[in-house]
Amino acid sequence: MVDVATEIEIRRPRDVVSAYAGNPDNAPDWYSNIKGVNWETAPPLVQGSKVAFRAQFMGKALDYVYEFTELDPGRKLVMRTAQGPFPMQTTYTWADAGNGSTHMTLRNTGTPAGFSAVASLVIAPMMRRAMRKDLTKLKALLEA
Repeated sequence: MVDVATEIEIRRPRDVVSAYAGNPDNAPDWYSNIKGVNWETAPPLVQGSKVAFRAQFMGKALDYVYEFTELDPGRKLVMRTAQGPFPMQTTYTWADAGNGSTHMTLRNTGTPAGFSAVASLVIAPMMRRAMRKDLTKLKALLEA
């Protein structure tokens, strides 16, 4: 089991941060591992929407579909892989941080299929580094 959370403060209003970060079409702009996005259900994003992602992780191409299971605009978004090699749940939360800033948390939980418990110990720090890098890029994009 892998459970990794990272957080960051972004000097932009919560509605701006959540609208940008919560839009799957923007994912390749701030997630270094995501190379492409394809809607399997028609936009806009609603609970039950399905979006296919093409990613690169640990030198491997990964294709997976996220189903959006919880959507509280401006506050929380939860998506779960409907299939794929790495069953995962991703949660974004956004909260006001004062002075027009937003506190964003990104959390990934799941059990990598085909990996031992020992491998999970290696994967978690790699995921944490990648997630921190992604949030730093998101912050730079939105504060520019």
